[in-house]
Amino acid sequence: MNKHALKDEGIFTLLFAIVVAGFLFFLYIPLVVLGIGLILFILYFFRDPLREIEAADDIIYAACDGTVVEIKDVNEERFFKGEAKAIHIFMSPTNVHVNRTPITGEVTYQHYQKGKFVPATRENCYEVNERNYIGIENANTKVLLVQVAGIMARRVVSWVEVGQKVNQGDKIGMIKFSSGTQHFLPNSVEVLVKPGDKVQAGITPIGRLV
Repeated sequence: MNKHALKDEGIFTLLFAIVVAGFLFFLYIPLVVLGIGLILFILYFFRDPLREIEAADDIIYAACDGTVVEIKDVNEERFFKGEAKAIHIFMSPTNVHVNRTPITGEVTYQHYQKGKFVPATRENCYEVNERNYIGIENANTKVLLVQVAGIMARRVVSWVEVGQKVNQGDKIGMIKFSSGTQHFLPNSVEVLVKPGDKVQAGITPIGRLV
């Protein structure tokens, strides 16, 4: 997946920030500092660092950068149609917001759901906010990801479609500007993280097949 966060999703936001900075320069020169600050924030937010992915058939990686806030057993009827483990990861505005696929496989399910924009830290945000579901599976396992918008994140972006083959660690989308990603794993998977852990997309193992 050759997408890049700034080039593909942030360029118009960056151009807007540059226009604002130029306007502030002509309005009142000291205010240009605010415009420059906005430009620097946009460049920082849409950063997309190169990552070396160690492919492993028995490992499920985090799909996003952030902090694990909750792990629980659930009934997931949309993709698993039964019991699953849910791992909720909160992404702050300072995290890299590019999502990566946790496993190698095929995208077999995707569904966009309109919704609200309550803070991503609220317990029910995964049920009421704008979100996008991406289901990926292979011969050994499957994972359902839910990209969830937040009070600042007003758009979820997917770079994949149903039927597409993906490799572990491929970039599959992003969320603007602060948000959460929910991971549903098979109930038999050994969970390797706990609430409070910091994770990185395509780097941190969150589950192991047993």
